[in-house]
Amino acid sequence: MGPFPPVAWRRTPPIHPRTKVWVGLDVEGIRARPRPGPAAPAHTQGPRRPTHPRSEARSTMTAPHTKSPDALARLRAKTDADLTRLATLEPGTHAHAALRNEIVEDNLNLAIGACTRYAHRADLREDLRQVAAIGLIKAVDGYRPERSTDAGFLSYAIPTITGELKRYFRDHTWAVHVNRGEQEHYLRLVRARDDLGTTLGRQPTDAELARRLDTDEDTVRTGLAAGAALRTDSLDAPAPETERGAERGSRLDRRGAPDPGLDLVVDRESLRPLIAGLGERDQRVLKLRFWDDLTQSEIGDVLGLSQMHVSRLLTRAFTTLRAGMLATT
Repeated sequence: MGPFPPVAWRRTPPIHPRTKVWVGLDVEGIRARPRPGPAAPAHTQGPRRPTHPRSEARSTMTAPHTKSPDALARLRAKTDADLTRLATLEPGTHAHAALRNEIVEDNLNLAIGACTRYAHRADLREDLRQVAAIGLIKAVDGYRPERSTDAGFLSYAIPTITGELKRYFRDHTWAVHVNRGEQEHYLRLVRARDDLGTTLGRQPTDAELARRLDTDEDTVRTGLAAGAALRTDSLDAPAPETERGAERGSRLDRRGAPDPGLDLVVDRESLRPLIAGLGERDQRVLKLRFWDDLTQSEIGDVLGLSQMHVSRLLTRAFTTLRAGMLATT
């Protein structure tokens, strides 16, 4: 974990199948201490009811062991006393590492509890636990008892853990890198849009968002465009059905097609100097025929020529261009 000294491994007894493990972090060797729980009688055990993925994620993201207020108060007092004693020990010694381990393990519930607000992100559950535990370790290492408030370690640990989680979301969850200012501006726009949508009963316009945030509409549009970099859609994802009865397929199946004009690029570039080598009248005849889409009779009226004369001019120009094209291949 970079600059942090490793947390010593504490050997635990073998875990019985009926033993309940209340947390399973894998941060610098930190392991939860198994807490045995009473097993239900065999005759009362039935098939387990399936749980909704979100409810299961919420249950695993919350602190699994709820303590009484008195027990929490004793734990906070013990933590503050341990941190005061930790400040007197020499870093790197066995006593310092052992006490640091104990403080981190005693307060792992703080890290798990900080993840509960992100319970809807089940895909990031394990990552968030790791990040929160890193924030707890940083809080233990950075805490200074002489500067603490009446709330003690809790007032320092919670902002540190929350800040570590926010940095993770800022630096690792955006699909495309966006600078911090634009990320924060987008988040302000989202909050303002939700508030105005609740008040107005509809989606607010860019002008209403600009007035709410005291900015201009161009800044609002830039911030909303930056939000498109937050998540990307897979090209293999099913495309939305635009017409009734339309064939459904992936976005990749409907994203563009071979451009037939690409095959003509070489011919056009080869023709460009050949056309420039024609006479002025022949170039004008070609322009009137193929760019202005005039008939041979209409071209004759413009140039004061007969339709037969225009046909001969076109035939001569085609012969010259065809010979030049065949000579270049």
